[in-house]
Amino acid sequence: MTKTTTTEDPYADIRDAVRDLCARFPDEYHRKVDEKRGYPAEFVDALTQAGWMATLIPEQYGGSGLGLAEASVVMEEINRSGGNSGACHGQMYNMNTLLRHGSEQQKQFYLPRIASGEWRLQSMGVTEPTTGTDTTKIKTTAVKKGDKYVVNGQKVWISRVQHSDWMILLARTTPLAEVTKKSEGMSIFMVDLREAEKTGMTVRPIPNMVNHETNELFFENLEIPAENLIGEEGKGFRYILDGLNAERTLIAAECIGDGYWFIDRVTKYVKERVVFGRPIGQNQGVQFPIAEAHIEVEAANLMRWEACRLFDAHQPCGAQANMAKYLAAKASWEAANACIQFHGGFGFANEYDVERKFRETRLYQVAPISTNLILSYVAEHVLGLPRSF
Repeated sequence: MTKTTTTEDPYADIRDAVRDLCARFPDEYHRKVDEKRGYPAEFVDALTQAGWMATLIPEQYGGSGLGLAEASVVMEEINRSGGNSGACHGQMYNMNTLLRHGSEQQKQFYLPRIASGEWRLQSMGVTEPTTGTDTTKIKTTAVKKGDKYVVNGQKVWISRVQHSDWMILLARTTPLAEVTKKSEGMSIFMVDLREAEKTGMTVRPIPNMVNHETNELFFENLEIPAENLIGEEGKGFRYILDGLNAERTLIAAECIGDGYWFIDRVTKYVKERVVFGRPIGQNQGVQFPIAEAHIEVEAANLMRWEACRLFDAHQPCGAQANMAKYLAAKASWEAANACIQFHGGFGFANEYDVERKFRETRLYQVAPISTNLILSYVAEHVLGLPRSF
C-alpha cells in the first residue's frame, strides 16, 4: 500500500482496525453488490457493531466521542480498502447538526439508539429540483399547526432513504419574501422515514450511473411533531452548515482513500505488465501521470487535515472544507484516469474493480457540491471578488 510522506501517523490504530474489518469484505463482495445495484447491509452492520458509525457521538450517549479527524480516517480507509463510503457516510456528517444544535432531550432520545445501531441517520433532505445548490430558494414549506408542522414540497437526490430510519429535513417556515436575509426563515426537522412513508411522503428511486441509492421525495401534507424541530425556528440554514462542512471534509477523505487505491493498483500493475520486453512502468509516459496524481493526493491530504482541525476546534472552516473537497476530488479523478488508462482493456473489465471505483469517484466532481460552486465560493469569500450569481 502506498506510503504517505508522514513519518508518524497518530491514527494508526484506527487505520489498522478499520482495515482489518474491511478485509472481511474484499473486492468480490463490493463487486457483487455493485452488479446487483444492492446495498452493502452486512458491511454497514459490521461497521456499526464495531462502533465506527458512532465515532462522533459523545461517550455519554454510547459513542466514541471522537472528532471529525478520526471520522475522516474511517471514511478514507473504507475507500482505500476498495469499498464505497457512500453507503454510510451520511450518518457521519448528518450527526453534526443534531450534535451541535439539538436539545439535550433530543440527544438523549436519538443518539443512544443511533450509536447502538437500532436506528440509522443516513439521510439529509436539502436539494430540490428547481433550486439545486441555491439553497435559500427552496420551496418546500413547513407550516406550524398546533403541535405539528405540515410539510409540502419536493426534494431530489436524497440518498439512503430506503436504508435509513431518520432524515434531517430543511424546509421554509417563513416565506422568502418575509425575511430580512434570504438565509433566514428555514428550519431543520428530524423526520421518521418509515412513518412518513405512510402519512404523506412518496419516495421515487432514481437509477444512476453509480450504485448509489438516491431518490426523489414528494411531501403532501406530511405532519411532523413540533418536538422534532432542531434548535430555533428560522435558523436552520445556519445549523445545517455544520453538516455541510463536515460532509465536504469527509468526502475529501473518501476521495483521498480512492486516490491511494488507484495509485496502489496502477503502480502494482505497471511494474508487472510487460510490453515490448519491458515493464510499462519503466516508461516516463506512464510514470509521470501516476507520480503527478500521487503528489496531488498528498497535497489534498494536507488540506483535509486543516479542515478537520478547524472543524473540531469549532472555528470557521467553510473555505478549508471546500478547498479540501475540490483538491481531493480532482486528485482522485486524475488517479482514476491514470489507473484505467494504464490497465488498458483490463481497466474496463469488472473483475479488476477499476471501472467500479472509476465510476464511484467521478461522482465527487459534481456532488455534494460542484467544482464550479467551490471556485465561486473561494472567489467571493476568500479573495473578495464580486459575487457572480
